[in-house]
Amino acid sequence: MSNGIRAAVIGGTGYTGGEVCRLLLGHPAVAEILPTSRGEESFERVHPNLLGSGLRFHDADEVTEAAGDLDVVFLCTPSGEAMRRAPGLLKAGTRVIDLSADFRFADPQAYRAAYGAEHTAPELLAEAVYGVTEFHRDLLPGARLVANPGCYVITALLGLEPLLAAGLAEPGAPLHIAAVNGTTGAGIKPRTEILHAEVFGSMLPYSLQGHRHAPELEDRLAGPAGGPVTVDLSTAHGPFARGIHIQASVRVREELREEVSRELLLDRYAERYGAGADGEFFVRINAEPRLGGLTDKDYRRYPGVAAVVGSNHCHIGVDYDARRGIAKVVSVSDNLVKGAAGSAIQNMNVMLGHDETAGLRTYGL
Repeated sequence: MSNGIRAAVIGGTGYTGGEVCRLLLGHPAVAEILPTSRGEESFERVHPNLLGSGLRFHDADEVTEAAGDLDVVFLCTPSGEAMRRAPGLLKAGTRVIDLSADFRFADPQAYRAAYGAEHTAPELLAEAVYGVTEFHRDLLPGARLVANPGCYVITALLGLEPLLAAGLAEPGAPLHIAAVNGTTGAGIKPRTEILHAEVFGSMLPYSLQGHRHAPELEDRLAGPAGGPVTVDLSTAHGPFARGIHIQASVRVREELREEVSRELLLDRYAERYGAGADGEFFVRINAEPRLGGLTDKDYRRYPGVAAVVGSNHCHIGVDYDARRGIAKVVSVSDNLVKGAAGSAIQNMNVMLGHDETAGLRTYGL
């Protein structure tokens, strides 16, 4: 191995692969980056924002064959591809961070139910560490394989875990989550519906029959909730390129409703994540005090997507509808950074013994 990190990005032509490359270029410990492509276009033609970076595309099969000389491989591939490549990469001795959905479920039947396909590497599911660094940090240094969570999922998990872990949610009551994603979340393949002329000034609902990330959320929220949960996830693309906006409603236990308040919720979130950079560096709680009267529109009390674009931060805001006994959570992130490439590099840092925030300390634009 070289003195610096040698990293490959298999699937380097998409938004996520390009974002992994962008962040790795700014990482102080990275010595070499090998993005791959099946196409003929140059790296800088595909990613003009990285003009002058000196990166070029490589053949994915050749990179896989040379995996023994790499420290880490990021799989930014469609579902089904990572499970095909991961066994060979791991056998060669490199570490793998999968940004697809292939290793997010420990049970192959759960994967088949969510994605409608058989898992071809079920023997690896049990060892894959689920890559929410804030929750599974202790498991990462010895991990060979990390399953990066989905963008909706990591934003919702960070937003909801403290509330559920505190035992405030009514057992058996559905968790209602309305989620809006930027159009980059639809992928790089051209589609008329996500053209700027179509989506600008509009919203594009999709997968209301049951989004594939709902089972992942139910699987991961069952632990802090202390039992099975039902997630009602409604999703849409908004008229912006990057960002995730999660707005969740959680029914509070009847016996606790009179004692719950926004202040109590903020205390619980501060206990879980700490305050600012002195706590979980990438999770920030919006504790702005209420201004104005009962019916005034106090926008600054809740986080907005624009504040996190370009960063690895997740901003969270909470409130409480006392009349109805419902806690409200707003959680926002950049779907390409904290929701994908940034959290993957955060995981890499911990896996390889580097400062967790290395290459990621940039604030929102």
